[in-house]
Amino acid sequence: MNWNHRTRWMATVLGVVAIVGATALVAGCSRPQPVQAKQDAGPVPVRVASVATRQVQRVVESVGTLFPFDESTISAEIEGRIEEVMVDLGDQVAPGQVLVKILDEEQKYLLAQNEAQLRMSLERLGLKSDKERITDVREVSEVRRAQAELFDAEQHYNRVKNLETKGVTSRSDLDQAQARYKAAQANYDSAVNQSRNLIQDVDRAKASLDLQRKKLRDTTVFAPFGARVKERLVAPGQYVRPNTPLITLVKIDPIRLRLEVPERMAPWIRNGQVADVTLEAFVGRVFKGKVWRISPTVDQSKRTFVVEALIPNPAGELKPGSYARARLPTNRSDEIKLIPSKAISYVFGSNKAYVVTRGVVEAREVKIGDRFDDDIEIVSGVQDGEKVALTQLGKLDTGTKVAITERDASIAGKRAD
Repeated sequence: MNWNHRTRWMATVLGVVAIVGATALVAGCSRPQPVQAKQDAGPVPVRVASVATRQVQRVVESVGTLFPFDESTISAEIEGRIEEVMVDLGDQVAPGQVLVKILDEEQKYLLAQNEAQLRMSLERLGLKSDKERITDVREVSEVRRAQAELFDAEQHYNRVKNLETKGVTSRSDLDQAQARYKAAQANYDSAVNQSRNLIQDVDRAKASLDLQRKKLRDTTVFAPFGARVKERLVAPGQYVRPNTPLITLVKIDPIRLRLEVPERMAPWIRNGQVADVTLEAFVGRVFKGKVWRISPTVDQSKRTFVVEALIPNPAGELKPGSYARARLPTNRSDEIKLIPSKAISYVFGSNKAYVVTRGVVEAREVKIGDRFDDDIEIVSGVQDGEKVALTQLGKLDTGTKVAITERDASIAGKRAD
C-alpha cells in the first residue's frame, strides 16, 4: 500500500469514529430523566349549601305560541270580474264592512229575466203579485170554469136520463148527454192538474228569483266579523270564480295562547286560572290571560296536553305566531326539598349533586323537579339538612376530599355552612 492510499484509509476510519461518537453523545443527552412524584394538592376548597325544606305554592310554567281567536279566508260565491278591493294588509274592518266589489251587470240582466218569468206564471194563475198565494186549487179561475161546466153537464145528463126512463126521449139523446158529462169531468180534472202545475211553476219562479237576488247581493263581499286583514289575495280587474279566495281575515282581540303542559300537572289546571304572560318583544311587560280551554287528551309522544288562554289585545300589539312564556299560579301547595340550581351538574345523561360529609364528597344522582327563582326542587337523591357543594363541581367525585371555605348567601332557605 502506497502512502496516498494509506492516508485516505486513515481519514475514512477517523470520520466513522467521529460520527459514532457524536451519535452516542446525542443519545446520552436525550436519555429520559426520572419522573418526580406529583405532590398532593390537598383538599379542594368549595362552598356549600344546606338542603332546605320549604312550603311552596306550585306554579305551572310553559312556553307556547299565540294564535288568532278566529281566522277566515273569504271567498267569492259567484264568478265575475273584480271591480274594486276596498281593504288591504293590516286594515281593521268592522262587521258588515264592504271588502270587495264584483261587477254586477250580468247578474242584473239575469234578475230581470227571472222577474219576467215569475210575472208570466202569476198571470196564468190570475194573480197580480207574488204576495198573493193560492191555498186551494179550486180557487183558480180555470178550475172554477171547468167545475161550472161539469156541474151543468151533470145536471143535463140527469134530466135526460129521467126522460129516457119515462120514454119521452131517445137513447141517443141519453148517450150524447152522458158523453158530454164525461168530457166535462175530464176537462175539470185536466184544469185541476194544470193549475197545480202552474202553482208549482210560480214556486219555482219565486225560488229562482230569490236565488238570483242573492247572487246579485253576492257581488258585494262583506266582512263576517270584526277583524284585521291578514292578506289580500285579489286585485281589480282579476276574473274570479266561485270559491276563489279573496281576503284573509284574523281576529286577534282577544288572542289565544296555546300551551303544552306536562301530564303530571293535569290536576293543577282549571278553567278561569289567571296566566302571567311575557314576550321577548315586550321586555318588562306582563300580559294577563285566562285559561278557557283544556284538551281532554294527552299527546302520547310528548306526554303533554294542550291548554289555551285568552289574552285581551285591544291595541293589536300581540301577533299570532309569536312565542310567549306563561306562569299559572295554582292552588296546590307542597312541602319540597330545595337546593341552589348551581349545585346541580349534568354528567353523562344524569343530574348529580355532590354531598359533603365530614370533608369527603359523595356524588349522587338526583331527580329534579320545578325551579323557584335560583333554587331547584329535588324530588329524590338528597335529604333535608345535608350539605351540597356549590363550586368546583368539575373537580369533584365520590371520595374527593374538600375544605369548606365560606358561607354562601344565595342558598335555599338561607341555610349554609
